[in-house]
Amino acid sequence: MNATKRVTLKNGEILNIRRVVVEDSSEIIEYINKIAGESENLTFGPGEFKNTPEEEKRFIESINESDNSLMIVGIIKDEITSILNFNSGRRNRIKHVGEFGISVRKDFWNIGVGKEMMNYLIDWAKNTKIIKKINLMVRKDNLSAISLYKKFGFEIEGTNSRYFKIRGKYYDLLYMGLKID
Repeated sequence: MNATKRVTLKNGEILNIRRVVVEDSSEIIEYINKIAGESENLTFGPGEFKNTPEEEKRFIESINESDNSLMIVGIIKDEITSILNFNSGRRNRIKHVGEFGISVRKDFWNIGVGKEMMNYLIDWAKNTKIIKKINLMVRKDNLSAISLYKKFGFEIEGTNSRYFKIRGKYYDLLYMGLKID
């Protein structure tokens, strides 16, 4: 599944979803540095993402060479508005399972971007014939994200207390998983 998927969002905007290419590396770094300050639901904050464009290019190449990992971008009006990264194990015993992270620029929250990125991931996972389980981690108080994941059939599988520490306060994390038939 390498084609660009075009979707009309709730606000009428067109979202194009496609796999990343090495030429995206600088824009991805710019995007990540921007969203780092927009949400406290991420595992990193402002200034903590240190990849250089060359490191990001190597990372993208490794993802694109893998048959069980995926990185996609959501683009609106030629601008990256969302990134989803799914990584699986390399060894035979864990090749079928992986974990993803997703982010959406704040300007594009609540219009269906996350939902469409998730649809792409799940369709891709089913088409691989390799992936049998998709895992994620989410802050326990991120109720809108948890609600979205549950709509896709993800189930809560565990809790990790005090996982995040933001401005001196601790937040718990939920592990969620989706079995792919």
